[in-house]
Amino acid sequence: MADELVNAIKQNVNALFTNADIMLQTCDMDYILCDLPVWKHVYHTFHSLDQWFINPKKYSEPDFHIEGLNSLNEFSEISLSREQLSDYLESIKTKINAYLETLNDDMLSEIPTGCKTNRLGLILSQLRHFYAHLGNINATTIIETNKWPRVVGITGKSGKSTSGLFE
Repeated sequence: MADELVNAIKQNVNALFTNADIMLQTCDMDYILCDLPVWKHVYHTFHSLDQWFINPKKYSEPDFHIEGLNSLNEFSEISLSREQLSDYLESIKTKINAYLETLNDDMLSEIPTGCKTNRLGLILSQLRHFYAHLGNINATTIIETNKWPRVVGITGKSGKSTSGLFE
């Protein structure tokens, strides 16, 4: 099978976007985690995926971004709504899926212009980063609801037979 590595990445990225959507639907955006509301943790996670998955040196901030909005070390004067974050996630999904369609396995070892890491390294670092934050955010949902937000694997299905947002 041609481009097995890129196809494996596509499967994992599709699962990531499904899990991101579930996380976004189930979290309490105002819950305070490490002195900041969860919405800011969500934005930090999405922003990093957007900036670092393809090439951080060829990146444009979203229109609504202001300095420090993605930082988990700074308070923000504005806040983002679930709808704004959902729209942002959809734009990231479109961008990343279009990018993945341009790749083949040989290209994964190439280093994008201005970067120090190859394409595969950028992709893997964002999968790791994303799931670290997804776990933290989902933990706040578990604390508040005593329910586990559903998490799907590369098959698009969770480990249990439920089809809702919680296991």
